[in-house]
Amino acid sequence: MEDLARIAGQFEIEGRVEGITPLGNGLINDTYKVVTSGEGPDYVLQRINNAVFKDVDLLQDNIVAVTRHIRRKLEAAGEADIDRKVLRFIPLKKESGGAKTYLCEDGRYWRVSVFIDRARTFETVDPVYSEYAGEAFGNFEAMLADIPDTLGETIPDFHNMELRLRQLVEAVRADKAGRLHQDENTPGRELHSILSEIDRYGVQMCRAERLHREGKLPKRICHCDTKVNNMMFDEDGSVLCVIDLDTVMPSYVFSDFGDFLRTAANPVAEDSPELDKVDFDMDIFKAFSRGYIRGTRSFLTPVERENLPYAACLFPFMQAVRFFADYLNGDTYYKISYPEHNLVRTRNQMKLFASAMGKVPLMQDFLCTL
Repeated sequence: MEDLARIAGQFEIEGRVEGITPLGNGLINDTYKVVTSGEGPDYVLQRINNAVFKDVDLLQDNIVAVTRHIRRKLEAAGEADIDRKVLRFIPLKKESGGAKTYLCEDGRYWRVSVFIDRARTFETVDPVYSEYAGEAFGNFEAMLADIPDTLGETIPDFHNMELRLRQLVEAVRADKAGRLHQDENTPGRELHSILSEIDRYGVQMCRAERLHREGKLPKRICHCDTKVNNMMFDEDGSVLCVIDLDTVMPSYVFSDFGDFLRTAANPVAEDSPELDKVDFDMDIFKAFSRGYIRGTRSFLTPVERENLPYAACLFPFMQAVRFFADYLNGDTYYKISYPEHNLVRTRNQMKLFASAMGKVPLMQDFLCTL
């Protein structure tokens, strides 16, 4: 606690640190609530995982640019209580580094933001909260559609389908775990069947990259981690702001649309072996789409809009490819609980992909009504 208080004290916070306690259950960064004396706000102290986000300077530059732009728009609109509607990151004291919004000490990186009081998050994934999420993330993209700053990719090629397929090809060639070349009484036959199914749709699923090269699909500033629990809600249930901005970077709008539906529209977890329960939930799709179209109406192009059903199919396909490549590589990226964990995940996502593909006409028909 004393070490954390010393770290927090190197930022331009108001008041004296009175207590620090763990906050939330994030999987990437270590997060703490900093309680201070006086009338000033409390704060959030976070250790940035620089194993995942290797360029912390770029990461924080992105976040500062995004929050500054949103703050200016809220001020211009005459919004009140702006610190509850956009995150505010605190700079270091002059003697600690000046204007920077992060501290590097002993190879560890830290940042501080203002704690949003009387706010909460939800884990619920149902049509009501899916519609909230669609509008909140759509509004977030709309607010940033005219940002003058040039942002970098905090995780380069994060949602590049062509790259993910190349990585799978490399995994197949190397077969580091020897899983493809087993005799016919082992899962080897199933693995070749999965490869054939991926190959069947591979070119089709790289549509985004092709459209971008043809000049038909722009890159936007997207959140790239669209979950219900990445929104803060006020006490009355209204959405305050979008949080967890580490993955905010240039991408196609498909990232925010498809990634949300990949998890929200699947009634079971991505590693559930109960494939008979895996299905693409059209009620979730409709709710999220209603909110998202409302939020993005000011900038969404016809090409982006007409390809939203493709986005809903793309993300389970992409995740299946990533899980499968990791399985062939010997499970070096995703944490596993048992030897076939990544294979079970692959089966699950391929089943979700097939379900979504079968419902593309229904998705198209629904989007025409919005």
